[in-house]
Formats: sequence, C-alpha cells, structure tokens
Amino acid sequence: MNAEEILHIFPQAVRGRFRMAAEKAEGLQEIRFAVGRPVRVIMEEGEFFLRNTGKLTRIIAEDCWILQEKEMAQFLDHVCSYSRYAYEEDIRQGFLTVPGGHRIGIAGQVILKEDGGIKNMKYISYANIRISHEIPGAAGLLMPYLYEKGRILNTILIGPPLSGKTTVLRDMIRQLSYGGGAHRGRQVAVVDERSEIAGSYMGIPGNDLGLRTDILDSCPKSLGMLLLVRSMAPEVIAVDEIGGKRDADAILEIIRCGCSVIATMHGSCMEEMKERGIPETLFDCVVLLERRGREGEPFSILKRTGEGYDR
Repeated sequence: MNAEEILHIFPQAVRGRFRMAAEKAEGLQEIRFAVGRPVRVIMEEGEFFLRNTGKLTRIIAEDCWILQEKEMAQFLDHVCSYSRYAYEEDIRQGFLTVPGGHRIGIAGQVILKEDGGIKNMKYISYANIRISHEIPGAAGLLMPYLYEKGRILNTILIGPPLSGKTTVLRDMIRQLSYGGGAHRGRQVAVVDERSEIAGSYMGIPGNDLGLRTDILDSCPKSLGMLLLVRSMAPEVIAVDEIGGKRDADAILEIIRCGCSVIATMHGSCMEEMKERGIPETLFDCVVLLERRGREGEPFSILKRTGEGYDR
C-alpha cells in the first residue's frame, strides 16, 4: 500500500487535502466523514482533525475542514464510479469496497421493504473509510500454534474493531499457502464476502494471499464455504467475520468433510461465541486479540483439551 492508492479513494478536487495523512499510510486506520462536522483522521497514535490546508491537528481549529453535503455527494459518486445504481446492493448492505481492499462504511436514512428488510439507503451523511493493511509477518508469532501433528487446527480469531483481525488472517492465509520451513504449502480457499481479505477489484486480488490460494469474492460465507469445498478441494478454508448459526452450521459441515477452517469474529471473549449460536467445540484454537495501542501482549491463545480450553 502506498500514498497514491489511498489518495485515489477521493475525488480529484479534494485529493490534495489527504496527502499528508496518506503519506503516513502505515499508521493510518480510518478517515471519518460526517456532513456538517470536521473530517477526522484516526492514526495509531490517536485522533486528528483535518485542516483545509491538509495539515493534521489534535484540536478543532477554525480552519478545520467542515464537510459539506455537496462534498459528501461528490465522494459517493466517485467511489461508485458515478453510477450509484450499479452499487445499489453494496449501499443496501451499508458498505463499499474499493481497490486495495479499503472498506467504506456508510450511514443515512434507511428505506425498508414491506417484509422489514433493507431496500436502500438515501440521504447518506456519514462515511467511515477503513484502511486495509497488508503486513507480511503479522501472524508470525501465531503460526506455530496452528499446526498439530501435521494438520491445521480449526482456529478462530476474536477481537474488537481495530484489533487487526483481518490483517492477521490475511497473513495466516499467505503463510499457509506459501509454506515454509518444516511446513509444506497448503491449498487454501477464501470466502471473501466483503472483499476485505483479498481486496479484489474486478476479480483480481490486490493483496498477496499466496500461490495456492483460491478466492470466492462477494459471496455469503455460509454458501461460499460449501461451494468451495465441493469445487476447489481445499485443505483450509478461511472466512472473515462469522456471525451466527448459519455460518456455524456451514463450518461444521466443512470440518466433517476433512477440511480445516480459520475464521474471525467481532468480540472480546469466548462467551460471545455461545451468545451468537457458535459452539465452542467447533474450534481447536481460540486467539483473543486486543485493540491495537493497548499495553501488554497483543493476543492470548487458548487450545481445546478434552474438558475445555487451556492457555
């Protein structure tokens, strides 16, 4: 990832204002838009406000850039390639993915269907641009725990937003696929429902997931996992952000087929798995990730024994 990749997320007219933030790409986490409010830039070292000159400040100054309704509309038109109709499904789901795997969450007024589902969204006034980071070696400390007697343990990464779940998962996939040392490369398949893991654009991955990795893009996880195990004969299937019983049932079926699973989940503890209908017994290894920036170890590992989990 480089500064130019981040700058191209924004329309040409305002691109220059983001150059200073983009040049700090490695520490850049989020850029937040809200109509009528200052533009905020979230870095590893904390929150900043963006001035009209493009400089960053920790306090709200008189020359901070206050986002206007017209500017939000121009931004949305740009990321939708000037055809919001073509991105209607993405808008309905509340996020868009742009080249590089960067994810843009949006919020506004929801239009409901008769059955209560979401039909569309209008008056979009909020956007959260989450910057995707490809960090080779991010999973280095965790990789030894994934192997046991020649097989890959079924593993789940649990952590809150900004804990690096997807970054670590991405590197796990890459290392499993390439192999190295005493471990041969594995055939990996990825269900990338939100296009965040591979960062695919028009079918081409923007991130390096290894030479033995197949990617199913923009497909619901529960459907995609079963499709891949039938069609691509993977040894390992990787998915991001599992959310409930439907995903858990698909994972159980995959494991019964002899395929290992690596997944992530939003949360802070194992108890949240049970609350979402995900049996603890599905996974041999649980990795609890801490929000980046906190002191102490960034993760803790629990392995399943006959009667529970041990650290």
